[in-house]
Amino acid sequence: MQHDVIAVYLTFPDEACAERIARLLVESRLAACVNVFPGARSIFRWDGAVTTEVEVVAVAKTSTGRLEALTEAVREAHPYQVPCVVAYPALGGEPNYLKWVREET
Repeated sequence: MQHDVIAVYLTFPDEACAERIARLLVESRLAACVNVFPGARSIFRWDGAVTTEVEVVAVAKTSTGRLEALTEAVREAHPYQVPCVVAYPALGGEPNYLKWVREET
């Protein structure tokens, strides 16, 4: 059952936005936990130009069954036109932690 736990990579324009949406995800049981990492530098192409921005990265731990609702909640609450929401499967991990993620979501 380990593949039913996923980590969702998210980016935000600032810490306040990241914390607000992270709290929303945890309070609504769309994520068991969200880690917030300020100070990331993102380099990307947007509107035909290469841009560099300082962003906040967050990683939400959730179950695959909650991904669609989590994605929609981020889309609705996020200020970006196209928010970064990318899910990665947990290929392994501490069994009790994975169990806790399942139970919390």
